[in-house]
Amino acid sequence: MNKKMVHVYISGLVQGVFFRARTNEQARMLGLDGWVKNLPDGRVEAVFAGDEDKVDKAVQFCLVGPCGAVVKDIAVHEEIWNGEFDDFLIRYT
Repeated sequence: MNKKMVHVYISGLVQGVFFRARTNEQARMLGLDGWVKNLPDGRVEAVFAGDEDKVDKAVQFCLVGPCGAVVKDIAVHEEIWNGEFDDFLIRYT
C-alpha cells in the first residue's frame, strides 16, 4: 500500500461538537497515526498518516464531521510521509 500524510485545517462550527473525539475514533478505526487538536481561532487541526485510501477516508469524514458540526471549509496539505507517528491522539496544546 502507498503511504500518505496530510495536514488538515477544518473551519466552521467544529469546536464544542465532539469533532476531536469523533475524528480520533475514525482515525483509530482506520488504523491511522497522527493527531487532532482545537486551535485558538475556532478551527480544528489534524494530521493523518497511513495507507493512502484510509487517509482519504479520514479526510472525507472531516468534510462533514460529527452530528452537530457545520464544516464551512477544509484545507488539506499533503506532506512527505516520514513515519514519525506511531499512534493517533488528541492534542490539547
